[in-house]
Amino acid sequence: MSRIIALSGGIGGAKLALGLASLLPPEELLIVANTGDDFEHLGLSISPDIDTLTYTLAGLDNPSLGWGRRDETWSFMETLAALGGETWFRLGDRDLALHVERTQRLRAGETLTAVTQRIAARLGIRATLLPMSDDAVRTRIRTPEGWLDFQHWFVREQCRPVVLDVAFDGAAGARANPALLAALRAQPRAIVICPSNPLISVEPILALPGVRDAILGCGAPVLAVSPIIGGQAVKGPTATMLRELGTAPSAAAVAQRYGALLTHYVMESAEDAAGIAPKVIRAPTLMRTLKDKIALARTVLAAL
Repeated sequence: MSRIIALSGGIGGAKLALGLASLLPPEELLIVANTGDDFEHLGLSISPDIDTLTYTLAGLDNPSLGWGRRDETWSFMETLAALGGETWFRLGDRDLALHVERTQRLRAGETLTAVTQRIAARLGIRATLLPMSDDAVRTRIRTPEGWLDFQHWFVREQCRPVVLDVAFDGAAGARANPALLAALRAQPRAIVICPSNPLISVEPILALPGVRDAILGCGAPVLAVSPIIGGQAVKGPTATMLRELGTAPSAAAVAQRYGALLTHYVMESAEDAAGIAPKVIRAPTLMRTLKDKIALARTVLAAL
């Protein structure tokens, strides 16, 4: 089977993943989610990027917040706050059910892949959605105060501490999802790197042993979509992180991080393409509506 393999983080990546899922037969799309953001909180196994992809593909995402489920209620958090519990990471009542179900199944011995696919099927998602690995890989951020777990830096500290370095604990000893490696061996039609943060959403996937080499060796075109427009990230800390790590935030800077992997690169028409080696496709990349998501997905598929 000739497949499109999409590598994705959360919000921005999920938007393009939905566009691709709207155009491709489900058997032709494999979406691989970053799990470097995963962590345990309040005794629950939380997978933020998997959940954002799940809710988006199922039509259950919360457009006002950009994360979590729509039609959410917050009785759990209100009660937890009244009891003096930790409330820095917000879990809505509907969202909480997913985390409880995942946690119970993982503790019963199921893999994250099995749990993810079961939940996706229950919510009517037909494309294949996979975690990048069933092994624990945890993104950590080095700041002037020391190393922080990603969610502590991102949510609890609101990205305020300056980023000095990024590391993916456990990546070197983790096993990439076997279904991803099998798909890369099976002559995929193309690999699409969604417009997610390269530092914390895509590079954890590429850090898994064998993944980068498998992409380079599979012979398929590799297209990335820039998450940067006019020197700013549409959502999230991409631009700030690049700047703090010593790189001016730009579409070119993102392309350079992916380096020899890329054969094609989609970016906004007004962006400077100087220094970008792969073939540049200029197109609107801001996705506000479903129409925008499908239009960008059409551009991506046409380029490939």
